[in-house]
Amino acid sequence: QVQLVESGGGLVQTGDSLRLSCVASGRTLTSSTVAWFRQAPGKEREFVAGLKLGTGKTYYADSVKGRFTMSRDNAKNTVYLQMNSLKPEDTAVYYCAANSNSDLVYYSPSRYNYWGQGTPVTVSS
Repeated sequence: QVQLVESGGGLVQTGDSLRLSCVASGRTLTSSTVAWFRQAPGKEREFVAGLKLGTGKTYYADSVKGRFTMSRDNAKNTVYLQMNSLKPEDTAVYYCAANSNSDLVYYSPSRYNYWGQGTPVTVSS
């Protein structure tokens, strides 16, 4: 089992930055993938960014490319999502997810078998 705990969300203004953290505990994920998803009210959960733990390669949704950066700290079993130049349309609950069955980064949330509880991000205009 893997437990994921997100933190770092909050209320910010347009153009501000936030850094989300996701701490993993339990089973070690060494050859798997971790991703950030978000879900706005009334909308489906959507892929934001993903990272292959084996290679460190990252992938981003077009809507956040150039503004968000996903990274990891292996010593702390933590992945981060640095969010810059935030926009009101980035408002959502952000979830950390892990796929222990594959080293591919999938854009579909159904591919991930571990999820955190989510951390809310609100960007005011």
